[in-house]
Amino acid sequence: MKPYSPPADTGLDLLYRDEALLVVNKPAGLLSVPGRGASRQDCMATRVQVACPDAVTVHRLDMETSGIMVMALDRATHRKLSLLFQERRVQKRYIAVVAGCMQAAEGEINLPLSADWPNRPRQKVDRENGKPSTTSFRVIKRNRHSTRVELRPRTGRTHQLRVHLRALGHGILGDRLYADGEDGSERLMLHAEALAFPHPQTREFMNFECTTPF
Repeated sequence: MKPYSPPADTGLDLLYRDEALLVVNKPAGLLSVPGRGASRQDCMATRVQVACPDAVTVHRLDMETSGIMVMALDRATHRKLSLLFQERRVQKRYIAVVAGCMQAAEGEINLPLSADWPNRPRQKVDRENGKPSTTSFRVIKRNRHSTRVELRPRTGRTHQLRVHLRALGHGILGDRLYADGEDGSERLMLHAEALAFPHPQTREFMNFECTTPF
């Protein structure tokens, strides 16, 4: 396993906070929650908890993925937010740069996914035993050797976007788990740009956006 080397802690990029929840921009290279071992305790959750001791993680982003995360500040809010994710009432939008020139301007990927147990933590397309997984995509810009694309996952499977794009033959640049990672990218070119959901207390529809850093 590659040694964990999280980015320096320069303070929270806090996008929103009220009495029930907070929204933060996670940098690429930082775990969402603590990993195994003393060397992998630095993560988004522990950094937030320095300022907000009651903060609890509701969902996760891959370590290599940057972007929006929401955390609950009390148990009731955590339950309600978790249910929103389970019921797929949270709208997510990602930006990625993938290898190759995608021909289709938009489309939907429906490929069931399951854990690739001999090669954990990798996931794989599994048409017999996999869980239903759906991702909508829209091309933003094509270049000769890469494509900038907007992704909207309808389900929240582990590594869903990375596996779905790889299955199309357009792996996300900088992906060292599912590709050779030798495309010159310094990071995984995947960012959680937007998150929208009804506030668990006020029911007001909240829409958060965070500029893609690449």
